[in-house]
Amino acid sequence: MTVDRLTMSKSRRVDARLIVILVVVLVAIVAMFFVPRIAQDPSYHHFVDQRRIFGINNFWNVATNIPFIVAGTLGLYILQPRMPDGGLPELKSAYRIFFFGILLVGFGSAYYHLNPSTHTLLWDRLPMTVAFMAFLSAMVGEHISIRAGNRLLAPVLVIGLCSVVYWYVTEAKGVGDLRPYGLVQFLPMVLIPIILVLYSSRFTKGGYIWLILGAYAASKIAEQYDSAVFQILGFISGHSVKHLFASLGALLMVLALVKRRRVDAVSSHSK
Repeated sequence: MTVDRLTMSKSRRVDARLIVILVVVLVAIVAMFFVPRIAQDPSYHHFVDQRRIFGINNFWNVATNIPFIVAGTLGLYILQPRMPDGGLPELKSAYRIFFFGILLVGFGSAYYHLNPSTHTLLWDRLPMTVAFMAFLSAMVGEHISIRAGNRLLAPVLVIGLCSVVYWYVTEAKGVGDLRPYGLVQFLPMVLIPIILVLYSSRFTKGGYIWLILGAYAASKIAEQYDSAVFQILGFISGHSVKHLFASLGALLMVLALVKRRRVDAVSSHSK
């Protein structure tokens, strides 16, 4: 086979992978319009653990946000003054925005849990969306194309923030619609595993990203079983455990940036 044919074959494979990703995105967007409008369930704000400790309402749901603040601060710290070996300097903006979003999640979620309501929930969801979108951009940059990751960053951040604002405005008008926010939250968690499977990592120890996804999945399960977890453990609820698993994911990203190494650098060194 000639060099030209090899190049064309490789190009077709790359196109096929991108087509798979684009089809998933398109199907998810189209499917959203076939789902009935989803309003915020008022019972969402009624968490099982409402204990007041040290004068703080819903103490454990508030206190378990501290790890987010720790993870966000650590992440921003290790990015200064230079990029750790486990990250790409070209994607520094995405990493920074991710950890800044995580830092703000700690404050926004604590603020929400002090007085759970639709208004305070806005300040919980805005920074979460920033973190989701920045992480997606970073993963695209690390696995598919640095240029694509950087170009994607601003648009997906705007889309993510608009999805939260749209939910809040519609909720205030009595016609709440969570569909765009749900898409923005869950689509990246579907796309990223697909990207990890279809594209090779630029780094060693690729298991860190899978662990991050696993921690996020565990957090959603814990959230779903808020009351059951509280009944089983007795001292902490599922929603508080959700915070711990989700912040663990952010801490794993800190470790990934510190522990990983560029595959090409490792190969060159071994020679």
